[in-house]
Amino acid sequence: MGVLNVTPDSFSDGGRYFTTADAIAHGRELVAEGADIIDVGGESTRPGASRVALDEELRRILPVVEALAGDGTTVSVDTMNASTARAAVEAGASIVNDVSGGLADEGMAAVVAALDATFVISHWRGHSTVMEDRAEYADVVEDVVRELRAQTSAAIAAGVEPARIIVDPGLGFAKRGPHNWALLAHLDTLASLGFPVMVGVSRKRFLGELVEDDRGVEGRDLPTAVLSALLADDVWAVRVHDVAASRVALDVLAAVRSARD
Repeated sequence: MGVLNVTPDSFSDGGRYFTTADAIAHGRELVAEGADIIDVGGESTRPGASRVALDEELRRILPVVEALAGDGTTVSVDTMNASTARAAVEAGASIVNDVSGGLADEGMAAVVAALDATFVISHWRGHSTVMEDRAEYADVVEDVVRELRAQTSAAIAAGVEPARIIVDPGLGFAKRGPHNWALLAHLDTLASLGFPVMVGVSRKRFLGELVEDDRGVEGRDLPTAVLSALLADDVWAVRVHDVAASRVALDVLAAVRSARD
């Protein structure tokens, strides 16, 4: 899943693809580099980010969704707003990637159910302005699994088909570095919920704590690609900014397996 931030303030590439033309061009570039899905978002969820007005979110993303879906690309919409999810799916998106997992907008699950879309439900404890204060766990793996179970159960109760649910541990959202590593080490426990798993490790701060160099966030693309290969057997998708690097890592893995077979 290639990340396409149509925002001026995302931590990884804020403003680089903010115009409609630049965003569409970058989405097509990500597809050419090997992305299977393009995840289009119009609201930054970096720590401390302010919310975006609904009409502005729609203005940013709808032309991009329409253009990429018109190309035949599988498009995901990264939003916490049910109204945005509805408009994006009607414009051609087939996946709703809600980093709040249905908690930010109580109408989200019902909208996703009515649209018959795939629903990515992330573990979440609060908006960007407060999430870092909520990174306290007795056991992060057990706590995240328990809270995600409640979120998925609520979605199913609202009418979402279980077969259309993907879960995401929400790395970096109300989690410190050790929490993220523990969740990555125990994705099998997360998978025990019975749903496919998506992971978004790309350019996250905890990778920077490991390998930061003078390239800034782009220096985190190498560990992101390494994780893409390491997690290939365990996840439904990896959500990445540098599609080309992760695609190379996955191609290397595939070549080794082919030779082994």
